[in-house]
Amino acid sequence: MKRQERLRRIREIIKEKKISSQEDLLEELNKRGVKVTQATISRDISSLKLVKIRDALQNEYYGLSFNYQGDQHSGLQRIKSKFKDSVISVEMANNIIVIKTEPGEAQGVAWAIDSSNFEEILGTVAGDDTIICIIKNKTETRRMLELFKSY
Repeated sequence: MKRQERLRRIREIIKEKKISSQEDLLEELNKRGVKVTQATISRDISSLKLVKIRDALQNEYYGLSFNYQGDQHSGLQRIKSKFKDSVISVEMANNIIVIKTEPGEAQGVAWAIDSSNFEEILGTVAGDDTIICIIKNKTETRRMLELFKSY
């Protein structure tokens, strides 16, 4: 099977089922006659920019990032909405932005940031009410700080 077909099937699977691990995805692909290795699954997840989503019961599963849901405007609106509803403060320390949220909201805000696929952001780490967002350099950090504050 060609890579593009496999990626299409992975997108279908995660839209149909709540897949919480690479092993679950591998098993589901095998059930559908697609034989791949765990390393291939890992690369496919990265290529598709899949993100972990939490449902209301706090169960995590893979979902499509904003860039693969086909609606960039909706993704921008979602991050702005998350910031407006949940963020208390945004501060900068060298190349790190520290975001304080309402209790229990940090992971949702971090997911919105990660799903937006900002090239300037190397990654986020979220606790219950605090997010650290690591930026490539100080110049980009200042720009991202102003962007986040505008939300």
